[in-house]
Amino acid sequence: MPLQVARWQEHVRILAGVIGPRGSVTEGERRGSEYCYEVLARLGFNPNLESFLSARSIYHPHLIAALMMLTAWLLYPLGGRVTAAIAALLSLTALASELLELSFHDNPLRWLIPKGQSQNVFAIIPPKEEHRQDLILIGHVDSHRTPFIFRSPRWVSAYTLFTAIAFVAFLAQAVLFLLGMTFGWKWVWLASTPGAACAILLLALCLQADRTPFSPGANDNATGAGLVLTLAEELRDSPLRYTRVWAVCTGCEEVQHYGAADFFARHRAEFRNPVALVFEMLGCDGPAWLIKEGIVVPFRADPRLAALAEELARAHPEWGAFPARLSGGNTEMADALRAGVPAITLIGIGRRGEKPYWHRVDDTPDKMEPAVMERAWAFAWALVQALDQKAAQEV
Repeated sequence: MPLQVARWQEHVRILAGVIGPRGSVTEGERRGSEYCYEVLARLGFNPNLESFLSARSIYHPHLIAALMMLTAWLLYPLGGRVTAAIAALLSLTALASELLELSFHDNPLRWLIPKGQSQNVFAIIPPKEEHRQDLILIGHVDSHRTPFIFRSPRWVSAYTLFTAIAFVAFLAQAVLFLLGMTFGWKWVWLASTPGAACAILLLALCLQADRTPFSPGANDNATGAGLVLTLAEELRDSPLRYTRVWAVCTGCEEVQHYGAADFFARHRAEFRNPVALVFEMLGCDGPAWLIKEGIVVPFRADPRLAALAEELARAHPEWGAFPARLSGGNTEMADALRAGVPAITLIGIGRRGEKPYWHRVDDTPDKMEPAVMERAWAFAWALVQALDQKAAQEV
């Protein structure tokens, strides 16, 4: 086993085995960030720790949206066009807010949810020669809760299908209420019943999810944060020629990426010709690179980075690397893209979209596969080197 992979495994063991569950805005997450800070400091860097305000749960906004949809349905028939208008407004507000939430934008749902303090940790690794570009390496520290919708691939598929159905039902409810308000149609209320049913089910799912324990988060995503730390050590000893590297361990990815959003908002103006490389779930399957991800709102990897990943994968068939799409979820690639930074994610999902131990209580360090991690390390290191070689070709 390469020494780098052994170091990577040790980071995963400490983050997920010694520290354990690292829920967003919890003591576990804080301890995980402190560990990343201490590692970077021991390596001789001058790491930074930046605090930010974050949501405490990814489910709170959706719970509020479900309550708004259900309230709208109950109000609609009570007082003619007046309550119909109120119901239409509530439905439209909930629907628009959900779309904004799924695309990582501020919205009224975020104004209502409880918040807490979290943190990002990062170090900057200068190039040996001229600074021509910035490479941002990202892996998140926090881990998710363990609701039953993630207990098996079938449950995940069912939940993904439900989210699509619920979105259509909520859209139909908003449109029907607008039409009913305008034309006074009495049949609209019964026709909108599927929206109310989806709201009740979504409400129940959110309540159940927020009462479950946090995952130990070995694969998702101690492997990501641990790979950032391992690459930082390798780059300390073998810095790139023309690429300044930001080794970033983010907080609160699992509650809609508050950490990555804060990092890019603070530092985007400091980058020169930036690219971002995001690491997710690289301990059990893959490696793959994402060409598309998203829940309702899609995000696509930078085409040039995807082409480079394809080129490397063809040159090294022993890695078994392949392109993939992630449905029903997002990585921090979305945050880089929203900040105008070309980005791609290396991820350990299967060829049929399997996500090993995703948001589960058995996501523990003993499940990690050394052979898989060796392939992921080789792919990640080659991609880092190739990006620096691209910078060397620039005049």
